[in-house]
Amino acid sequence: MITVIKVGLRFGDRKLFEDVNLKFIPGNCYGVIGANGAGKSTFLKILSGEIEANTGDVIIAPGSRMSILKQDHYQYDENQVLETVIMGNPRLFEIIKEKDEIYSKSELTDEDGMKAAELEGEFAELDGWEAESDAATLLQGLGIGTDLHDKKMSELQGSEKVKVLLAQALFGRPGILILDEPTNNLDIKSINWLEEFLINFEGTVIVVSHDRHFLNKVCTHMADVDYGKIKLYVGNYDFWYESSQLALQMAKDLNKKNEEKVKQLQEFIARFSANASKSKQATSRKKILEKITLDDIEPSNRRYPYVGFKMEREVGNDILIVDGLTKTIDGEKILNNISFTVAKGDKIAFVGGNEIVNTTLFKILMGEMEPDSGQYKWGITINKAYFPKDNSEFFNENEMNLVDWLRQFSEDQAESYLRGFLGRMLFSGEEALKELNVLSGGERVRCMLAKMMLINANLLILDQPTNHLDLESITALNNGLRDYKSNILFASHDHQFIQTIANRIIEITPAGDIIDKRMSYDEYLELE
Repeated sequence: MITVIKVGLRFGDRKLFEDVNLKFIPGNCYGVIGANGAGKSTFLKILSGEIEANTGDVIIAPGSRMSILKQDHYQYDENQVLETVIMGNPRLFEIIKEKDEIYSKSELTDEDGMKAAELEGEFAELDGWEAESDAATLLQGLGIGTDLHDKKMSELQGSEKVKVLLAQALFGRPGILILDEPTNNLDIKSINWLEEFLINFEGTVIVVSHDRHFLNKVCTHMADVDYGKIKLYVGNYDFWYESSQLALQMAKDLNKKNEEKVKQLQEFIARFSANASKSKQATSRKKILEKITLDDIEPSNRRYPYVGFKMEREVGNDILIVDGLTKTIDGEKILNNISFTVAKGDKIAFVGGNEIVNTTLFKILMGEMEPDSGQYKWGITINKAYFPKDNSEFFNENEMNLVDWLRQFSEDQAESYLRGFLGRMLFSGEEALKELNVLSGGERVRCMLAKMMLINANLLILDQPTNHLDLESITALNNGLRDYKSNILFASHDHQFIQTIANRIIEITPAGDIIDKRMSYDEYLELE
């Protein structure tokens, strides 16, 4: 258990949070959420002892070992993969080294024998005999095969290193797990494995993530960093989001009778209780949800962008025909005789492990790249808007402000018109006069979405649009695409994004084959 007592942190004149009093209890998983810059990752660093708070204390129950997901991907380059995982339990690794040093001696003294006996006892208590097999099991669960276990970390690719460091954090049954963005660079199978691991984990988990499906699957509570405070809410991310929106609606409608509000809250809680995750946490979570009162939920201080795409005209019956597209880049065949037809109403998610495949396909369809062979034909009614994965070419004029930047893409040149679109993306007032050179990755994405909304297109192509976005912007974009009435072709790693938008899934396999199914993403995953 972790107890947080009156913790506060300031950077200069800026207050992140103050007077934070929380208890994190074993058997629960806490998702830490908050707007960008609210202090989520900083709070994890306070809990782990990496940063010292200005005020208050963090107390860890005696005997509890804390394990933290490391972010330095080069720290263990000289270590073997299996060894790196075992280093997740520092005391066990230290014992192994001490034992090896003693047993490497040509002659053992009585003192050496006594020390070895002590170490062997502690080694057994820490399940040292199972250490290598446990580490190997974790690695295989995350998709790191046995052929890599004896290699040095420096020989691994970046995504493989991430998985090894995650296995390191999970190793040795720690009492407390601190995980900052653990699903980054993980494939869907590895994420599913991690979800099941955490659902069955008996200790305390505290996690920051932008993956809503992950938060919904594993979290029993949300720790919301808002108003300079951190408050715990029972339930997963969707429960927190819906309840905060309900509280906001209630706050706006002050004249509504209290009985009506209570009834609305009861219906809301009953719905979420019935749909609770089918994990072993679900029963206790449902009981707690049913005890929630009107005063337990508060409107959030978050600002959500507004994403809404309108069509200038409806599409006709002919949307897109792709016939035998083939493309080789740097000697590697990326597309191999790819054919499919897009029908009216299709919202197609292009999935698969190789992002280059989908990016290449989208660039060809947008006329930015020529295929080696094959052809494609757009319907005459189609007006396209495109969100590229790499948007850097759109932001080369560093000293240009956002109003002038958006004006380049608009028929209506009026500043008030352009500010309307920027305002939807949270660039209001002086924010709309920001220069391009100070924009963050997430702000650039929001600018690109404003540009897309100007076009009034009846077909959208989006390549990894949730990259760099915070949870609020991801939710707004998700809702906007879900409600869009026309065709979408998109690629994303966000499970909930795909599940709630797509009605058709296309996967281009490493062998170049195409798997094309009219079904939801969850249904598609069940086929594998």
